[in-house]
Amino acid sequence: MLIDPNIENSDVVNHAIDHARRQNLVLPTFSELVNPHQLSASRLDEIQSAPFNEPHARNLFRINWFNDHESTEWRSEPAWLELPTALTGVPARIVVVLGDTFPMITAHKVLAAYACLVTRLVTGRFNPDANKAIWPSTGNYCRGGIAISRILGCRGVAVLPEQMSQERFNWLDKWTLRPEEDIIRTTGSESNVKEIYDACDELSRDPASVVLNQFNEFANYLCHRNVTGPSLGTLYEAVAGKGDQLTAFIAGTGSAGTIAAGDHLKAKYGTQIVATEPLECPTMQNNGYGEHNIQGIGDKHIPLIHNVMNLDYLMGISDVGPDLLNVLFNTDEGRRYVSKRCQLDPQTVAGYKHMGLSGLANVQSAIKLAKHADLNEKDILLCVATDGADLYESELHDAVKHHFNGQVESTDAAEIFGRCLAGCEPAHVNELTTEDRRRIFNLGYYTWVEQRGISVEDFDRRKRQSFWDDIGHQQSDWDALIVEFNQRAAA
Repeated sequence: MLIDPNIENSDVVNHAIDHARRQNLVLPTFSELVNPHQLSASRLDEIQSAPFNEPHARNLFRINWFNDHESTEWRSEPAWLELPTALTGVPARIVVVLGDTFPMITAHKVLAAYACLVTRLVTGRFNPDANKAIWPSTGNYCRGGIAISRILGCRGVAVLPEQMSQERFNWLDKWTLRPEEDIIRTTGSESNVKEIYDACDELSRDPASVVLNQFNEFANYLCHRNVTGPSLGTLYEAVAGKGDQLTAFIAGTGSAGTIAAGDHLKAKYGTQIVATEPLECPTMQNNGYGEHNIQGIGDKHIPLIHNVMNLDYLMGISDVGPDLLNVLFNTDEGRRYVSKRCQLDPQTVAGYKHMGLSGLANVQSAIKLAKHADLNEKDILLCVATDGADLYESELHDAVKHHFNGQVESTDAAEIFGRCLAGCEPAHVNELTTEDRRRIFNLGYYTWVEQRGISVEDFDRRKRQSFWDDIGHQQSDWDALIVEFNQRAAA
């Protein structure tokens, strides 16, 4: 079930090192990704000279939270924005960390893709000269995987539902080496993950195929706990005033990688971990099912890498809310209304374009939590915006057509504000008990034991926090393997 930081096949590692030497690759360690400021001046100059949105080897070092929208230099803390009380209607400080500063795919899922492949590369579980990397996803992770595959000079195949946003497919058409073969469209929408698994099972009949399934790759958990978690801690410490506390960390579950950052934040700051789930597919809330359009957050099953027993709150959000907020923040009439209604500078409102659909859902979760728990101005609620609105222009067009007959008026903007912000009441807020967590944990049995063949013993040991802590403590071992790999490739 786990990939331990030990070399499995030295011959394959040797092939990978020869390949890296030919490609002039240097692999960043997890420590370097969590603290890129400590890189040497010469390395920084090399990185900053590389084209940001091209598959350049130096962009591997940009797979961190400290990129800037406007500059090639690292920020002192991750890019963020704070939503004012005039907008949210609550006194609690809602801070949104922005994932669209990541290179190549403008989404932070490229970090998980790198972690999942590099851990296989340095242990002899992936030969870039002989293997194909199969990237099952609902959009951003597979794009990250294709970007990493391009940099490594190996074949990458994206597997994703056919109903994901057109912008995802447009990007894949440009980045895959053989678009007609390397983009696999499966039946359904965001929540149709079993269909993705079935397609991967078919592809894995080819012994050259290596499936890097973000839902069960524990490197996904590792990188977010050890890279995203400390990076967000840096952000919290930068924005906190005297007496402020990091009350909650809010993320969609998706593959359950990003929410692993909450394990670090809880251990260090006592932060509560909040999961956002679509009401249209209430798997954790109600053992439910269905389709939804909050792309990236709810997938009709419990990922193997989800540390469910450390979860504090579960928030149900309808996909109508993010769709409408996308309209409010990314149409001229919507932005004008928000500027006037909240007395905000138009440039401030323009910055809300950095929140994609899942980010907007997390903002609604934060508002609900603030109302439910009666939080005040000393409470900081940290939300994740995985990507920005540029990946949802086609969804914006469809929402305007569906809800407003193709034209947004000021009254429509007022309706959205009242419905999705001022009227965002604390319904479908679940404060989890131990029994609730056990119920959610047990739901994973049907996917991972009955369907995917994980042993009951391996499945059950994930109940213990020590299991997850042990994974987090592996970082130094992984970094040592990466350093050794680089040294041999440079020799």
